[in-house]
Amino acid sequence: MERSPVEGSGPDPVGQPSAPSDPPDLPPTAHTQPDPGAEGQPAGPGAAGEALAVLTSFGRRLLVLIPVYLAGAMGLSVGFVLFGLALYLGWRRVRDEKERSLRAARQLLDDEERLTAKTLYMSHRELPAWVSFPDVEKVEWLNKIVAQIWPFLGQYMEKLLADTVAPAVRGSNPHLQTFTFTRVELGEKPLRILGVKVHQGQNKKQILLDLNISYVGDVQIDVEVKKYFCKAGVKGMQLHGVLRMILEPLIGDLPIVGAVSMFFIRRPTLDINWTGMTNLLDIPGLSSLSDTMIMDSIAAFLVLPNRLLVPLVPDLQDVAQLRSPLPRGIIRIHLLAARGLSSKDKYVKGLIEGKSDPYALVRVGTQTFCSRVIDEELNPQWRETYEVMVHEVPGQEIEVEVFDKDPDKDDFLGRMKLDVGKVLQAGVLDKWFPLQGGQGQVHLRLEWLSLLPDAEKLEQVLQWNRGVSSRPEPPSAAILVVYLDRAQELPLKKGNKEPNPMVQLSVQDVTQESKAVYSTNCPVWEEAFRFFLQDPRNQELDVQVKDDSRTLTLGALTLPLARLLTAPELTLDQWFQLSSSGPSSRLYMKLVLRILYLDSSDVSFPAEPGTPGAWDLDSASPQTGSSVDAPPRPSHTTPDSHFGTENVLRIHVLEAQDLIAKDRFLGGLVKGKSDPYVKLKLAGRSFRSRVVREDLNPRWNEVFEVIVTSIPGQELDVEVFDKDLDKDDFLGRCKVSLTAVLNSGFLDEWLTLEDVPSGRLHLRLERLTPHPTAAELEEVLQVNSLLQTQKSAELAAGLLSVYVERAENLPLRKGTKPPSPFATLTVGETSHKTKTVPQTSAPVWHESASFLIRKPSTESLELQVRDEGAGALGSLSLPLSELLVADQLCLDRWFLLGNSQGQVLLRAQLGILVSQHSGVEAHSHSSSPLGEETELGGGFPHITSSAPELRHRLAHVDSALDPPAGPLGQVKLTVWYYSEDRKLIGIVHSCRALRHTGRDPPDPYVSLLLLPDKSRGTKRKTAQKKRTLNPEFNERFEWELPLDEALRRKLDVSVKSNSSFMSRERELLGKVQLDLAEIDLSQGAAQWYDLVDDKEKGSS
Repeated sequence: MERSPVEGSGPDPVGQPSAPSDPPDLPPTAHTQPDPGAEGQPAGPGAAGEALAVLTSFGRRLLVLIPVYLAGAMGLSVGFVLFGLALYLGWRRVRDEKERSLRAARQLLDDEERLTAKTLYMSHRELPAWVSFPDVEKVEWLNKIVAQIWPFLGQYMEKLLADTVAPAVRGSNPHLQTFTFTRVELGEKPLRILGVKVHQGQNKKQILLDLNISYVGDVQIDVEVKKYFCKAGVKGMQLHGVLRMILEPLIGDLPIVGAVSMFFIRRPTLDINWTGMTNLLDIPGLSSLSDTMIMDSIAAFLVLPNRLLVPLVPDLQDVAQLRSPLPRGIIRIHLLAARGLSSKDKYVKGLIEGKSDPYALVRVGTQTFCSRVIDEELNPQWRETYEVMVHEVPGQEIEVEVFDKDPDKDDFLGRMKLDVGKVLQAGVLDKWFPLQGGQGQVHLRLEWLSLLPDAEKLEQVLQWNRGVSSRPEPPSAAILVVYLDRAQELPLKKGNKEPNPMVQLSVQDVTQESKAVYSTNCPVWEEAFRFFLQDPRNQELDVQVKDDSRTLTLGALTLPLARLLTAPELTLDQWFQLSSSGPSSRLYMKLVLRILYLDSSDVSFPAEPGTPGAWDLDSASPQTGSSVDAPPRPSHTTPDSHFGTENVLRIHVLEAQDLIAKDRFLGGLVKGKSDPYVKLKLAGRSFRSRVVREDLNPRWNEVFEVIVTSIPGQELDVEVFDKDLDKDDFLGRCKVSLTAVLNSGFLDEWLTLEDVPSGRLHLRLERLTPHPTAAELEEVLQVNSLLQTQKSAELAAGLLSVYVERAENLPLRKGTKPPSPFATLTVGETSHKTKTVPQTSAPVWHESASFLIRKPSTESLELQVRDEGAGALGSLSLPLSELLVADQLCLDRWFLLGNSQGQVLLRAQLGILVSQHSGVEAHSHSSSPLGEETELGGGFPHITSSAPELRHRLAHVDSALDPPAGPLGQVKLTVWYYSEDRKLIGIVHSCRALRHTGRDPPDPYVSLLLLPDKSRGTKRKTAQKKRTLNPEFNERFEWELPLDEALRRKLDVSVKSNSSFMSRERELLGKVQLDLAEIDLSQGAAQWYDLVDDKEKGSS
């Protein structure tokens, strides 16, 4: 609220009552008129004070005359009186001189700069250049001390590296067992402290020092791994930065200071000269990468918010709070607009001046944000909001740099810096800041959010935030700080080995990881993690304790954050029991919740644009508000209409007939046959079948799959060759138009081979359309296991379509240069690389890729964002099991990238491939005792019906006829006879409810043996599954033998587990014997069988 000049002119004189403000219609002379009622009134309190002062002065003078009176009364001479008076005056003079000297010294210390100029009768401009009063003071005496102790510090470093660091390195990896430090010398050039600044008046219980350090040393450290004859080292290093030291708490006993905290407020600059094999790191490109990696390690240890704590007294209280204190506050930065920017774009070799494409980089410490680019605008409006944690006041700065986006190198348009202490002092700071190093201004609104341990404020804050629209993220209502201390009694790894535990903490889609502690089941981390929360009433903290390989889970914990809202001081400091872990496994954490409160009397919410009170970005004095009414960033992707319309073409290469003979022997006198194979080409991919030796009517029975689109005119090119030692002979070709297959969905034909006298090829083509439901996944996997031959790759059960649209907040290169990012999508061994977007931390790709998925429950999508010619910017691992439980098997949102602050917007949708044409008409085989069979053309497993009927039967077997598992568990098998190839086929699908005999789950596998022959030739074995009672195998095995012999055999199925890592002994979990004469081998249906002890050997 504005005040008039008269009202706000200043306080009234002492002793005078305040006069009321003049009415607008009265002249100013109204104040000078005498008050008729003033005469006759009693004197004010000032008159009584004056009278008392006069009486006191008179009394003092009477006291001086008392000694004279006493001397006269006692009859003493005048000499005694004069001697006493002289003694008193001398004492008084000495006392006054001391007081004057002390007063002058105090004035000099309090304001040396002003007093010096006053004493010399000079202004500040007239003082000599060598006279200065810096905030940073030189400490040459301290540098002399450091130089004196530098050699002894080198001896300590040598002992530290040899006795502590080297054993830790050797224990971290078996390949580093011979790691050793061969030379440790700190050199003759010590660390120098260029200046020290002491911050006064911040906190009475702490001392803040800023040390400007510079190290240009001749340090030499050499290491060697003798096993691999590897030598490396460092020879020379430069390190420059400002190190803050905090001495706290101050205590009333020696050593007065309880602990020392040290950290860099900003990342120091580093330059290293490598030796040995690490000389390669001095290659341009690798040099900056290696220095950046080391600086990242230093930042993770000594750059805010991380700090090094050295306790100086035992049993120090609140060590965790000192090591990782709560942030001082949160600053909400509204990047609103800029105006008057300089134009950097030139056209026609500079003859035509354009505008600029500005964007802004906002930094506070290690927290960096990049705005969107506004094309062709000198007065851009961004209206973006960022939230940053402030850990140190004073010291940290808000820095905004504005650039012009260009294809090659972005042009600098200016920067501004502001100490966060000014935001703390103002509460809300809304103004235009001039850009240094350029022209123009940038408009920022800065809000200081205090951290309150008051849950009653949460509803008020949420109400505020509901009236706020911010881009790119919604405003936060609270922060969560997790102090991860230690764990106890974590489970051991296989073979009773100590794990290497680390912890993953997640709140919604934000995940942070702790360091790994090696070879212990009672790790100590002592780390802090911080999360922004939109609504703690509905959010949870998920904690996963894992081995450092990330594959073995040692324990888990899910904690609703609403529990903190009812805790004292919104804090939980206790042990937490871990689930899916050992009976005594627990985790000690301290969780602190704080409400973000904007404590300002002039807080109001922005009105709708165009209404009174709405922000006018072109005005120098906008209305106050709590946020920016800006359109939100896209929450979902916007792929084109062709995304997700791909199909999968399944190509069955069955057999061929009447191929020409190309092999000749004895110089062509003896005519042989051919060794045929097939080559397929479609959609830019090539496939090749196996070679069938010495056969003019070969059977391949192989299946190939390729992703196809609905583009018209596509053809499948097929060529048949005879395999020779030198050059393969041509046996014919044919082409198949995909139009009919894509329209009808199925094609089964004998195709005549062209350009040869004779020969024809039998192909079956089937179009598989993805279905967005997981209901038929289990049946699809079973059908695929029946159709798959031993020579073919595993058939796909699904199609994954991925659309990666954009990324934001990617980390910058060393310095302030934006990266040139591209993304790599990988599933299994298939990868797709996007285009590279130059010079931006918010790239837009708009690219899609598709992948064949064989086992959706176990595979994952791996995404990496990398900088062209530099390192990784972030990564993402998305298990496809998350898609199986998602609506329509689709996830479309922002994903947080690991190892960075970046995010990526992508759409991942999964479709299940359901075959509708895997069965054909039946053929009669009267010679077979199994009666009529259905043959999949060319010799696929015999199925009595088409695929839909088969799926119906499999579903029926798995549901209505499923008996409950026995005490030892069950195994799921499919057994049938393949008459065309005279093979007995068996598929081991899975086991369930296996018995748990030890402390850890077993590592099961399945062994199959055809009795009574116990030779190695009939023995088959699945892969081993780790630590599970319900293993999934889905493995296929074949035995070549006639049908009549197969009916006389018994199939012995044993489920076993390895006893230990070092022992060859196998533990039998259960077994079952199947009499093949009692099984209908023409059905090929999956069935559960109860496992029994070795003595029973029954089946069911």
